[in-house]
Amino acid sequence: MRLLVINHIHNAQQSLRSSRVRSALTMLGVTIGVASVTAILALGGGAGVVINNQINKLGGNIAVVRPGTNVNPINNITQPQNNQGYATSSLSQSDVEQLSGIEHVSSVAPLMILSGTIKGASTAPSDSTILATTPDLANISNLQLREGQFLGQDVDENSAVIGQQLSIDLFGTESSLGGQMTIRGQKFIVVGVLRLTNDPINYNSIDFDNTAIINYSMGEKLNRNNSQIQQIDIRADSINNLNQVVTDMNKVLLKNHGGEKDFSVLVGKQISQPTNQLFYSIADVTAAIAAISLFVGGIGIMNIMLVTVAERTREIGIRKALGASNTDIMYQFLIESLAISIIGGIVGYVAGYAIAFTVSEFLVFTPVISWHVAFIAMAISIIMGTVFGLYPAIRAARSDPIESLNRHS
Repeated sequence: MRLLVINHIHNAQQSLRSSRVRSALTMLGVTIGVASVTAILALGGGAGVVINNQINKLGGNIAVVRPGTNVNPINNITQPQNNQGYATSSLSQSDVEQLSGIEHVSSVAPLMILSGTIKGASTAPSDSTILATTPDLANISNLQLREGQFLGQDVDENSAVIGQQLSIDLFGTESSLGGQMTIRGQKFIVVGVLRLTNDPINYNSIDFDNTAIINYSMGEKLNRNNSQIQQIDIRADSINNLNQVVTDMNKVLLKNHGGEKDFSVLVGKQISQPTNQLFYSIADVTAAIAAISLFVGGIGIMNIMLVTVAERTREIGIRKALGASNTDIMYQFLIESLAISIIGGIVGYVAGYAIAFTVSEFLVFTPVISWHVAFIAMAISIIMGTVFGLYPAIRAARSDPIESLNRHS
């Protein structure tokens, strides 16, 4: 049996060499599809590693609550956006208050992102963020001030803390303490400027260098007294108590939401799943390209294998006349189909990482090299070769040896 498999591999090698151009073109669809999947998994993994390192650096005792149920990581790629992304947040001020009362919880900070224009001496770029939160955010996310102070009870409600880059954009200087700016027509005084982080990829999905942070109460007023909380950050008093805190959080939130599981409590690597819209947009486009390329590549494999079966009808007849079984013939052509898809997958895997590292030159993180990515790429290749090569292989196996020999006699 082993010698027979080796013989099939040798035959597949000879067949691919005899029609190199045709085989290469057939592999192209598989190559593009696998490259697309590899690139997005590598980039997504790289972003995840950055966020996971941030969580560990903060002590590993961070948990976050997000509206909607958590989805499988693969679905994050194949279905980047679902209806929950556009629905009203299920989190409320009541949830924040309930979570604050849980034992071993040291800090709780709601994150409410507002839309609107920020105006100072100049108008801020359109991608600047307006974040309404509480003073606990500085403690949970370890936000460092370049100058001034963070939000707190000893500052006016109309106070704001801004990122260093936003300070430059609004006032033309990094030192903008006392500067006046308006958000939705409401005046705010700058009481603090954050130290430059150069870290737009984080578990809050907020680029703090380009963010204006205001009091949560003011955020509600600007939002017509509605709480639209996108995330709640929680810090446990110890990493050893985090599991108990998470258990208690789920119980409290489930009770507070009338038994409806319309929220997700995330810790560790769960937090590091990318959530920003840019990544989802890239993932969406890449997944579409991968799906189309893989389908076209699969049809190409089936087509070339049917042509190969037709061209080698006499060979099939001779093999059967010499005692080859239907199973032997089927395996011969199935291995040839697998060879095409696996070679295309390997080339796609390498090309995918080349694309990922090229793209990463414009990002703040590098792609992750993981055996999981290699496994997925290889699995896709094997499935492609098997699914689309099975019909031609079965057709070759069922061919009548006498008709096969007479057809080219």
